[in-house]
Amino acid sequence: MMAGLRRLLALLFLAALLSACEKAPDFKNLDITGNKQFGSAFSLPDTHGKTRTLGDFKGKAVVLFFGYTHCPDVCPTTLAELSQALQQLGDKAKDVQVLMVTVDPARDTPELLGQYVAAFNPSFIGLRPDSDAQLAQVAKDFRVYYAKSAGKTADDYTMDHTAASYVFDKDGKLRLFARDGQGVEPWVHDLKLLID
Repeated sequence: MMAGLRRLLALLFLAALLSACEKAPDFKNLDITGNKQFGSAFSLPDTHGKTRTLGDFKGKAVVLFFGYTHCPDVCPTTLAELSQALQQLGDKAKDVQVLMVTVDPARDTPELLGQYVAAFNPSFIGLRPDSDAQLAQVAKDFRVYYAKSAGKTADDYTMDHTAASYVFDKDGKLRLFARDGQGVEPWVHDLKLLID
């Protein structure tokens, strides 16, 4: 009996040792797995008025991006890179959902936002906070900065905002902080790791 107990303890020790040696995925983006400083959920209306939560996309990697349709550079670049990444993923692209939360709901009507994201990829979904308070809360949850930058007229302005995305794995766990403007390859690399 003592030999059996020793063998069991040795096996448990070996299993613990092996699990401690498991290497974390080699992400190209910043791995924030387990970081409690960022939001872990959201509840926002899409461009059809349906409230969307992370649970709606269970089984898919989710890219959560904050931007706006009048953005001159960062937003279209990021959405184009994500669209190209999904093309390179081929059949695996069905396991990825890209969501864009507008930081400019005053100008980004549901129709405009829906058309904008679909122009990059028909599978992309726009999320539009239905109040300033809802936008402020989701921005606070994800530590996203946004502010109106005055233009020549009241309607001619830009929005300064955090230029990054958050990536959740297929179980809805926040995993990555992805810097924008990085090119397509890091997206493809990291999304493959999350969906395989």
